[in-house]
Formats: sequence, structure tokens, C-alpha cells
Amino acid sequence: MKDLGRQIAYWDTVGAEKTFTHPVNLDWLATVSRQARILDYGCGYGRVMAELSEHGFSDVSGVDLSLALIARGRQLHPDLRLAVLDSPPSLPYPPTSFDVVVLFAVLTCIPDDDAQRALIAEVVRVLTPGGLLYVSDMVLQDDERNRSRYATHVQQFKTPYGVFATDDGAVVRHHDITELHALLPDFDLTEERQISVVTMNGHPSRAVQLLARKR
Repeated sequence: MKDLGRQIAYWDTVGAEKTFTHPVNLDWLATVSRQARILDYGCGYGRVMAELSEHGFSDVSGVDLSLALIARGRQLHPDLRLAVLDSPPSLPYPPTSFDVVVLFAVLTCIPDDDAQRALIAEVVRVLTPGGLLYVSDMVLQDDERNRSRYATHVQQFKTPYGVFATDDGAVVRHHDITELHALLPDFDLTEERQISVVTMNGHPSRAVQLLARKR
């Protein structure tokens, strides 16, 4: 159960072929300058970056810990700025480098409380005052299959409720919404919406999106 925040072996093999589906609500970014500096942290193969670029955002960067996902993204979108994150959660940028940071289905891939807090602290560091954080992530599911997986993992590994292992070997986390709120003490929440998504393994699930402004 060590190094749950990275799981590089999974994302460089099985995970590198997944399809990610969390939708971008462009209305939330309607007032953001098309020249805003945007970072997609955990960008995968650049799906969200490509959508932002297609809608006129001209300064979009992405980082991910998976060399395989970044290679896939460079093949699909050779015009995008994609980089491998060598020492997560640390970013190779000075403070206040970005006006917007996007975290799409990233916290679900970081089951450990301390690792999540470290990631958010790094996001706070690189965001300009008044900058936006756009989070899309998984919430606790109430079906029997997921409740059983949560309970099994708690009993076996003493992880937070909501952590479980997928059938193909990833360890992921679904959140109580209050847990996500608690991760953002340096932000003012401006928007929140519940959404339905299809997971990377093809299961219909509930998720939440948050838009928050750095104080």
C-alpha cells in the first residue's frame, strides 16, 4: 500500500489505454481571458487541454506523472504543451505562474489524505491570487457493489472509506463531498454541480464539479 499517490506502473501500462470522460463546463470559464495561463494537472493524454485550446484558450500547459499517457497525448495532439511530472506533486514552475488550474479525475487517483493535501498545497503555490481551481471528481456511490468494495478496503488496509481497488489493479478513491470541500481552505467556492459520468472502466457513476477562487 505504499506510494498510493503515484501508481506509475498502472498508469504506464493498463491505465495508458483508458478513455476519460469528465465533461468541461465552458460556461464556468466564460469570463476567463482566452490568454489566461491554464495548467491541467494530471492531464493524461490531453483531452481537456485539447478542448480548451479548441475554444480559444491560447496558453494551456499540461503535466502528468505517466510517461505513457504523455506519449499518447503528444501523438494525438502534437501542438499541445505536455510534460512528464518527475517529482509529484512538485511542479517545475515558480509561484503564481497560472491563472487557472484544472484537476479532472485526479484526486480520485490519489487515495491518501496527506498526498491529496500536498497536491492542493502545490496548486495554491502556483495559482495567482484570485486564480481559479476547477475540480471534477468522484463522489461516494450508494450501490451495493461499491459499498462492499469500500468496506473491504477499509478492513484490509485501514484506508479512508471510499478507497478501493479496481478489477484491473488501480487503487482509487470516491469522496464524501465534505472531504473535497475540506481540501480547499485557501479558496472560496463559487460554483458546484453534480454530474453523471462513465468511469474509465465503463461504469455509470456520480461525480461532482467544483469551481473555487484562491483568496
